[in-house]
Amino acid sequence: MKRETLLNYAKKQFHAEPNYLWNNFPRYAVLRHHDDGDKWFAIVMNVPGTKLGLKDDKEVDILNVKLRPEYIGSLRKKEGILPAYHMNKEHWISIVLSGPLTDKEIFDFLTESYNLTSR
Repeated sequence: MKRETLLNYAKKQFHAEPNYLWNNFPRYAVLRHHDDGDKWFAIVMNVPGTKLGLKDDKEVDILNVKLRPEYIGSLRKKEGILPAYHMNKEHWISIVLSGPLTDKEIFDFLTESYNLTSR
């Protein structure tokens, strides 16, 4: 999945505009609830693969989403799902956007994260 596809889906489905918060990481896009501008439900980042435990240092687009802790252990056994980069690894995962997951699977994880972070 391409980053743009994901961000367009988030805008259409959740009315979430990407927020670019850090000057030193200009492509890191935070997705927040539109009715509560402070509550994140996802972040898209470009990270060197070696920082994710991958063999290649090439930058990889990842999506961090929050999921129920009871699912995270088994999900991390799937190719393309990693321990969360710079987030609580008990509640969050990182998804490699160029990995083997289908768009539907990624959209479902994004929706779950949106629902779990709703007030």
